[in-house]
Amino acid sequence: MAVAAEPLVKLTIDEDIATITLDSPANRNALSAALVEELHGCLTQASHPTIRAVVLTHTGPTFCAGADLKEAADGGMQRGTEALLGLLRRIVEFPVPVIAHLRGNARAGGIGLIGAADIAVAPAGVTFSFSEVRLGLAPAIISLTVLPRIDQRAAGRYFVTGETFDGTTAAHMGLLTCAAPDAAGVDETVARLAAALRLCSPQGLRASKRLTTARTLESLNQHGTAMVTLSAELFASEEAAEGMLAFRERRPPHWAPLP
Repeated sequence: MAVAAEPLVKLTIDEDIATITLDSPANRNALSAALVEELHGCLTQASHPTIRAVVLTHTGPTFCAGADLKEAADGGMQRGTEALLGLLRRIVEFPVPVIAHLRGNARAGGIGLIGAADIAVAPAGVTFSFSEVRLGLAPAIISLTVLPRIDQRAAGRYFVTGETFDGTTAAHMGLLTCAAPDAAGVDETVARLAAALRLCSPQGLRASKRLTTARTLESLNQHGTAMVTLSAELFASEEAAEGMLAFRERRPPHWAPLP
């Protein structure tokens, strides 16, 4: 008898707060097709009139590493990019606030989830990177949720360099709502936010969220198709193939100098 696979995403509900946990630490919670599908399922289960907020968190040292590069190498990314766009839209359109509760690092597409969330909290010492540029790619899909959040100077630097930056910098640029000193501080902040949301009228909460997400939804509607096409084209390119191979082989790609 076949043993059922362990879920990659888990849902718990404590009264009126739903917590969705990315639980695929073996691949750093990468956005595989299976994980994205399960995340959609958990969001559907959390779509109940009594829920005041969804907390999106994770197990392991990485919140989300972005695209599953193994899947990308094996079968192309047209469907994967469409699935990511749909997931970001689902989070932005979710009727109540989504709180990104980070205890660890985020990369590439994982930062898109943070941008889609209404509130985002992380320890000051965790790191972030728009690492796509170093793989022959670009943060195309996630630009739709990230660029409305961050200042232009930060985008002009970190989108094009792929440098890592910490939680304090992420808060200053607008990617995070706030950076706490450590993971315990993040837990306390999220608990305070949940308590504040419990004081809100359900109708007022939903109407207020729609006001704050209007700009991001406009970006998704106007540019989503173009960004899916761009992302799929980049993933299918020779440079991206070399970048992903170099990443898996833990070596510099041919365009980068040897260390």
